[in-house]
Amino acid sequence: MPRPKSLTPEALAAAALAVVDRDGLPALSMRAVAQELGMGTMSLYRYVREKTELEALVVDLILSTVDVEPPEAPWPQQVTVLVRRVRDAVAAHPNAVVLTMTHRHRSAAISRWSEAVLEVLAANGFSGPRRVVALRCLLSYLIGAVQLEHLGPLTGPSTAVMAGNAEFPLLAETARAAPAVDHGFARGLAIVLRGLEG
Repeated sequence: MPRPKSLTPEALAAAALAVVDRDGLPALSMRAVAQELGMGTMSLYRYVREKTELEALVVDLILSTVDVEPPEAPWPQQVTVLVRRVRDAVAAHPNAVVLTMTHRHRSAAISRWSEAVLEVLAANGFSGPRRVVALRCLLSYLIGAVQLEHLGPLTGPSTAVMAGNAEFPLLAETARAAPAVDHGFARGLAIVLRGLEG
């Protein structure tokens, strides 16, 4: 196959994301992306050295869609909107959730988002260790909630197993009630923000 004249990182990322969205994360390979681009596998190595580079490009592409401009609102609402935007961007590509967790530190897009959140916090009196803790809490909540929502849904098989576990009656009772509850993202985030306000 002839090699395209030039490929941008965005084009590589789009092709890799197309593979992941269509065929799932296990299908992502240099060969699959090369086929998506209509080129030979070895030609792809002119642009990226290994699959992990493709994975990082995918994450940056997903997160680059996040609007980092906070709305005109009190700071807790600004942070809520910024956090929900990341969640929604990741939710649009559920097959890539694991990648967003493992490659987020390599993403310039998540750094831009973090900077926007920090600007909101700094403008509202968060500084030093308090600001560190606030950002860490928000990231921890966001990462954990997204993972649970997509990799351990309340209606999934793990919940059914817990619901039938007689050894831990409170856990079983809670698991039986879980399918009637939405994922609780907004409620959990509101709790985190109330804690940060205090």
